[in-house]
Amino acid sequence: MLEQPTARTTEGVVRGRRRAGHAVFRGIPYARPPVGDLRFAAPAPPPAWEGTREAAEFGLAVPQAGPVGVSPADGTDWLTLNVCTPDPGAAGLPVLVWIHGGAYIAGASSDPMYDPTALAGAGLVVVSINYRVGAEGFALLEGVPANRGFLDQIAALHWVRRNIASFGGDPGNVTVAGQSAGAGSIAALLTMRPVRGLFRRAITHSVPGWHCTRALAEQVTATLAGRLGTAPTAAAFSDVDPRRLADELTALSAGLPGNRASWGRFSQAGIAVCPVVDGDVLPETPWSALTAGRASGAELLVGHTRDEFRLFSVMTGRLGTFTDEDARTALDLFAPAPDGAGAYRAARPAATAEELLEAVYSDAFFRMPSQQLAEANAVAGGASFLFDLRLASPALGGILGACHSLDVPLAFGTLDSPAGKQLLGDRPSPEAVAVSEELRRAWVRFASTGDPGWAPYRPDQRLTRVLDAESETVPYPGQSSRRIWEGRHPAPFDLVQNRSACPTAT
Repeated sequence: MLEQPTARTTEGVVRGRRRAGHAVFRGIPYARPPVGDLRFAAPAPPPAWEGTREAAEFGLAVPQAGPVGVSPADGTDWLTLNVCTPDPGAAGLPVLVWIHGGAYIAGASSDPMYDPTALAGAGLVVVSINYRVGAEGFALLEGVPANRGFLDQIAALHWVRRNIASFGGDPGNVTVAGQSAGAGSIAALLTMRPVRGLFRRAITHSVPGWHCTRALAEQVTATLAGRLGTAPTAAAFSDVDPRRLADELTALSAGLPGNRASWGRFSQAGIAVCPVVDGDVLPETPWSALTAGRASGAELLVGHTRDEFRLFSVMTGRLGTFTDEDARTALDLFAPAPDGAGAYRAARPAATAEELLEAVYSDAFFRMPSQQLAEANAVAGGASFLFDLRLASPALGGILGACHSLDVPLAFGTLDSPAGKQLLGDRPSPEAVAVSEELRRAWVRFASTGDPGWAPYRPDQRLTRVLDAESETVPYPGQSSRRIWEGRHPAPFDLVQNRSACPTAT
């Protein structure tokens, strides 16, 4: 029997397991467990240990908020990561660090959809991390830093810089990758000074345009504290069981529409916490930082799906039920000022109310933030590569279309995972297999060389790779939406009395 693989980190020796021909290490701490005085603090350096630490099982995830998510076991040892390497004895292998999504309120690195086997088989050292989500990571609390989830991610990247060579990786060739909230996290990291030098490239799928102002975040925390019967401070929240805190955040998120009068656009977002533009950890949004020259461009692979919002329509049981009033609400709140609502109707004169609603939500939540990140990064001197996933899911008779999250099992090659089967069927079509192979090759090429295999996106041509049964590189296909949003970057959610309810130019 082969001896199980070991690696020496700066904190001690870890022993992993051999799986599918690779060395896999799980549940390695990159920071101390956030308990006691550390519950809502910035992550503290991990403790050292004597002897050999077993690294065979995934670390615990933060208790999940929202209707969908894993059900983690009891415990607070949340700040861990996993490493899958084709050869721990190698040197200089490209490294990919995966930051999971989950709307900033859920998600875990243990999701089978993120199985790194195929990527490691192509020569990458793959790291996946857990970080604080929900109120643990993003509630604005008096006396502690904002955006603790981002600080966790930064701490994990520091761990990678210190230790990845012991697993065969090149600490100078690190690519961060993420989807949805993971992509939003990376968009923020691109512009944050403490992160400079910790990674070389970035992959962002379905970047969300979700940030909020301090004023709104403070009111959300006060409302959450009222539900808990406690004060809106870190000290008071530390006395609340993490599971109860997650449950109350779920209930508050479900009741957001009732706060439309004061919370405006945020009342329709479906999540009660998100990154805060706090002036310290996150001084400004990524789009404003890049376009104003306050952040340098990077090597960036970014994309979105054609039918981003369809997944949420189906998950909530609303598909086929949206009314003219629903469409008016979506257009009034999310179409950019001064006349985005009229522009959407003019661009889609034959669209039904549901088609208009899905178009504006898909654009405002994911498509335009992604396209505009590609453009802003290029303006800032970076190399941007943009894709648009058009391949439709066959699930539920095809009603999901090219929905949010469909790209994740395609990129990881996890078509046989539970989520992969739900989205692509028990027997994926040859077209789905081909798109999966193309997207996975693009990830590997990009992480290795900075070139995914198609032409870069530049503001003069806006070339985009359309991933479909017959993929092609063409000018950006969502031109009508791009024109409506041109110069109107995603603005932070804010209290209605403090600003216009619609996005403004930045």
